[in-house]
Amino acid sequence: MPTNKRRTGSNAVLRWPPDRSVAGPAFKSRDAEVKQDWVALDRYLWERGHALTGAEPPQQFASGFGNINYLLEMDGALRVLRRPPTGPVPPGANDMGRESKILSGLWREFPLAPKCLLFCDDKAVLGAPFFIMEYRPGLVIGGEMPAEVAARGTPGVQIGETLVTLLYDLHRVDPATVGLDDMGRPEGFRERTAAGWFKRARLAWDGEPPAVLDEIEAWLAVDRKLPAAETTFLHNDFKLDNVVLDPKSLDPVAVLDWDMGTRGDPLVDLGAMLGYWTEAGDPEAMQQLKQMPTGGYGFPSREAIAQDYAARAGRDLSGFKWYRVLTTFRVAVIFQQLHRRYREGGAGDPRFMKFGSLAEGLLELSHEVVQDRIF
Repeated sequence: MPTNKRRTGSNAVLRWPPDRSVAGPAFKSRDAEVKQDWVALDRYLWERGHALTGAEPPQQFASGFGNINYLLEMDGALRVLRRPPTGPVPPGANDMGRESKILSGLWREFPLAPKCLLFCDDKAVLGAPFFIMEYRPGLVIGGEMPAEVAARGTPGVQIGETLVTLLYDLHRVDPATVGLDDMGRPEGFRERTAAGWFKRARLAWDGEPPAVLDEIEAWLAVDRKLPAAETTFLHNDFKLDNVVLDPKSLDPVAVLDWDMGTRGDPLVDLGAMLGYWTEAGDPEAMQQLKQMPTGGYGFPSREAIAQDYAARAGRDLSGFKWYRVLTTFRVAVIFQQLHRRYREGGAGDPRFMKFGSLAEGLLELSHEVVQDRIF
């Protein structure tokens, strides 16, 4: 790999690898990384007044099931390169052009959105579109609560409040002020979203969808006399592991993963977060989901979170069951898509092998919400 030492800004040499303290990021081993053509990337950057300046090649972050992220040094500063996964991807997903556009403007009104520094749609460079953005180091909490955070007793009280605050603050941003007033199609957003996820479901289950899928689709299609939909800017996949926290204060440092961002009904965003929000008494599928450790540590219940958000935003939750059914169903489809990608050879992660049975369990859970057995 070329190691051009041309730098802009600070002349200080950065330590590599970066700090591996308990709050630092987890990386894949070099053998497990998805290899990239860093020579081609350096050439591309050089032609545009930039350069890879690290003494070592970029390193792939370990977290996440979809898009691939690398920590690199560009022009003497640590940055993140983000690109889609290898193999086929679902329609409308993993859209680097959409995400880079969002991150080119949203930071002006929502500072926790990292700023996009460069976007490339030339597939000849790395085989897919990619972009490079700011690096915001900090703590990312996935399905397990880190021991040093759990030791604080009830960190979920603070973290739960932070998640509600972030969602509320995001939904207050006027898309026009950040150049995103042409993003998405708010009119008919709810109906189109439901139809889109059912289309993805039938593709993901490859012509043999479980019978309960038809029941869920029929229930969502009935006119539920929902309140008139508002329009805000949405993250559209908002959950705890997309938030970077300060390891000492647990204050938010960044919100990541904006490739599904759009304008639409904010209650879809709230429902999407609650689709991953596990409670201690949930069915086995939710316990196996392991996306957020919200079943303990002082985290509020799903219903308490929904009511807190509604009180802050002044939004009517009288028809919220519709959103819960849709977004719980959506989580099932996402995991079935990941399982299908594994079956077709597009992903080598062994975790994906078990996602088929998990997806069917989550589909049944969506049916439980339909029947009022779970909020």
